[in-house]
This record gives sequence, structure tokens and C-alpha cells, in this order.
Amino acid sequence: MNASGWKPGTPVSVDNEGDYPTVTGNKALMLEERLVFELGTRETCGVDLPEPDADAPNRLGKFARQKPLDLPGLSEPETVRHYTRLSRQNYAIDLGLFPLGSCTMKHNPRLNEKVARMPGFADVHPLQPVDTIKGALGVIDELSHWLIELTGMSAVAMSPKAGAHGELCGILCIRAALEARGDMRKVVLVPESAHGTNPATAAFAGYEVENIPAGPDGRVDLVALKARLGPDVAGVMITNPNTCGLFEKDMKAISDAVHAAGGLVYCDGANFNAIVGRVRPGDLGVDAMHINLHKTFSTPHGGGGPGSGPVVLSEALAPFAPLPFVVKDADGEIRLVEEENVGDEFPGSFGRMTAFHGQMGMFTRALTYILSHGADGLRQASGDAVLNANYLLRSLDDVLDAPFGEAGHCMHEALFSDHGFAEGMSTLDIAKGLIDEGFHPMTMYFPLVVHGAMLVEPTETESKATLDQFVTAMRSLAERAKAGDETLKSAPHHAPRARLDEAHAARKPVLAWDGFGQDQDDA
Repeated sequence: MNASGWKPGTPVSVDNEGDYPTVTGNKALMLEERLVFELGTRETCGVDLPEPDADAPNRLGKFARQKPLDLPGLSEPETVRHYTRLSRQNYAIDLGLFPLGSCTMKHNPRLNEKVARMPGFADVHPLQPVDTIKGALGVIDELSHWLIELTGMSAVAMSPKAGAHGELCGILCIRAALEARGDMRKVVLVPESAHGTNPATAAFAGYEVENIPAGPDGRVDLVALKARLGPDVAGVMITNPNTCGLFEKDMKAISDAVHAAGGLVYCDGANFNAIVGRVRPGDLGVDAMHINLHKTFSTPHGGGGPGSGPVVLSEALAPFAPLPFVVKDADGEIRLVEEENVGDEFPGSFGRMTAFHGQMGMFTRALTYILSHGADGLRQASGDAVLNANYLLRSLDDVLDAPFGEAGHCMHEALFSDHGFAEGMSTLDIAKGLIDEGFHPMTMYFPLVVHGAMLVEPTETESKATLDQFVTAMRSLAERAKAGDETLKSAPHHAPRARLDEAHAARKPVLAWDGFGQDQDDA
């Protein structure tokens, strides 16, 4: 038996209804795929190369290879077919709905991708002389203008590379502002409805973290927050809209209370796509907020892809923004401010977040998205995102428990729980059942404040027809879970692989294959 579980002449899988299995393990046009190491051997090569001259001088010295590469040799058709077959076993936004909550796995318009690949943008290098990248700096400056306008803030730091990186930037700005006034506070308050990175960021920055509970409506308990404020509290890190998919209606009161106590307000902007063009965080008293360009403004997200997390800053924090940043002078000249030319102009900057000045590809995509939509289009996009989420919430709340369904409209994502399922049935079973229905599972078991949470975010790009198809699948799965349908416990049945032992896969993952030189029947 080889590493993929297949042995020549034996079936790989048996149909769940008991039909005759195929000898190859293929399921019609879904072809069984072995590891690339099992398709080729290290003794073969897909390219014919002449033998090297034995008398030729060795110019590699100690770097000359002493043993085989342990790479499989495949022909070009074998290689292309292998990776094409693998790609067909992967789910993608180009195939169907991605209902992951708090991730905004949205469709990326191809126009944005095309612009980002234009040579003037794709080929720019961070070490080029500044006078050769005026166009790139102009893109950064114009995007900065839009982010400031959309948030009602005073400045923006463009260099942070992702959401959590942006959080750290905002907290370091808060710390720099407090230190500048000689106020060495040590506690950051984090509501339990905030993203999990919020307390992690505060702790990483050296603060003690204290939890603030949520009320029965899933929002911050304002009374509990006010009761904890004091001279040791540096500020609050709050996610709005929060991880329950709800807008913090007391946000202005929270900000006013924190400011009155001498603290500052950090807002996690990962869910900004729900309020773009409708609410400006600066008007709510927010001092710092990161914006995930790869969540809100259509850049590739997920799978370890590139991110970008600019941080907008209030007037109180603007002087402490990190280097480098782009400045447009009164005469319209755009320049890049670095350590060597900062002078006395920006003495409060806390330092540097990253080697260079941001993710150019992400800036280009985001600005293209913004310009193609315009202010009215951005407002419509956020409205459509909220509409789609509420459509799902009200289409499913009669068959799935919606913990905060009575708390008013949700924002960009709808939250359900496993309450009411038959004994032994779980959120995981619903998720695996969704795979059989042709959908990527929603976010599971998050937020932690809801038992068996199912967080669904349709985004603004999905049509009603797509949402109705998803609703039909979810309603069927909910009824099966309530009825105790045991077939859900073994789902998925139609995927390339059966259900994994989740605990074993997490604790003892097999991350490498070491089959060369072994008896393949024992590998």
C-alpha cells in the first residue's frame, strides 16, 4: 500500500450505496490523484539532458550535490495533468459561495487584477530611487486620501502588512501618545465580542489585558466597561461591527467614557465592509482603526496570500504614525518621508513597522476597486452585504437557532448555533454535510461566546439565486441534524476524501513523504 492508500489493481473507494467501485478509484470525471512522488521516480527525468563531461572542472566546490535530488521525474503532460487534477479537488471563490464569517472572502473583480499586473505597478521595486517611483507614491497618496475620507480620520499609516500588524501599529501609536504626556498606563480592556487577535496584540505590546463582558444582546456591556475605567487603563480594543455580526450601538458612549478617563480607543476594522459609506469611525470617537484592504477593498485573501492593513489615526494619534509615509506638499509635490529626511517635521513617530512602505499590489487593487465604484458604489456595496446577511438570517432562523436574532438587524454576517440539534449532532456535522452539498463550510465554533457557533458571511457579491441555493442546503441539513440523521456523522460522502480524524490530523500531521527507497507496499 502506498502513501495515498492506493494499491495497483484494488479499488480506492466504495460507493456509499453499495454499488460496484471502480478499479481506479476515479469517480466519473473526478479523477483519483496520487502523490507526485508516486507518479514519477527519481531515476527518470522529463527532460533529456546530455551527460556532463567527466573531465570538466568542478566550479561548485563544496556546494556540488552529493546525493540524488529525491524529486520525481515526470513528462510535461504528466506534470500539467497532475496539478490540474489537484486544482479540481480544491474549492475556490470562482466555483461557488464562500460563506466564511469574519473573513470577507469576496470575489475579486478581474479589472483590479489586470491593473495590478500592469508593468509600471507590477515591476516597481522598493529599492528604486524615489524620483523614479512618483507614480507609485501618487497611488499611495490617493488611496490614503480615500481611506481618510471614508473613515473621518486625520491620517493613515500605510505600511502595516495585515490586520494584526495594523493592530500592533495602532496600539504602538496609543502607547507613544501616552508616553509623550508622561502617562504610563498598563491595562487594555477588550470586550469578549472582539476578534481574538485584539487581546493577543495588546499583550504582545506589553499591556495587561482585561475582559469586558457582553450583554444579553451580544454587544458590549456599557455599565461594566464604565465601571472598570480608571487611571491605569490605556484604552479599549473593540471590534465594530463585532464578531457576533452586530453593530455596537453604544460606540460613541464607549468612546466618550474612555476619553473622559484619559484612555484612547482602538477599533478593529476587519468588518469595515459592513459600514463603508454609512458610518465614519472617526465620528464615533475612534482614535485608531486598521483596515484590511484584503477584506474590504477586493484584494486576494486567504491561503497565505498577500495582505495589507493600513491604520487610520485620529488627530490625537496622527503625530505618532510610523515611518515611512507619503506626504504631498503645498505645491503638489509628493515625497516619501524616511528616517534620513524626517528632520524636525515629525518628531513624534514611534519608529518603523516594516522594511519598506507597504504592499504596492494591494494598494493598486484597492484603489482600482474604490475608483471603479465611486462613493455611491461603495455605499451600495456595504448595503448589499448587510442585506444579504439579513436575508440569510431571516431565511434560516426558523430552523436554526439565532442567538441574537431578536437583537435587531445583523450586519455583514449572520450567527447561528447548534442549539436544538439531536443528541450527538454537532456544528461539525453540518459543516461536513455542506461539503456534500457543494459548498465550502461556514466559520465554525467562532465567536466563542456562542456554543456551537456557525458564522455565515455572504458578502455583497452573491446573487439571490445563489443565496437561495445555500438556504435550501442549510435548511435540509438543519432538519437532518434535529432528526438525528446518522448519515451526517459520516459526511462528507461525495468528496475526494472521507472525513478525517480531526484530533489526530491536528496533533500528528504528516507533512512530508519519505517513500523513495522503500518498499511501496509498506510505504
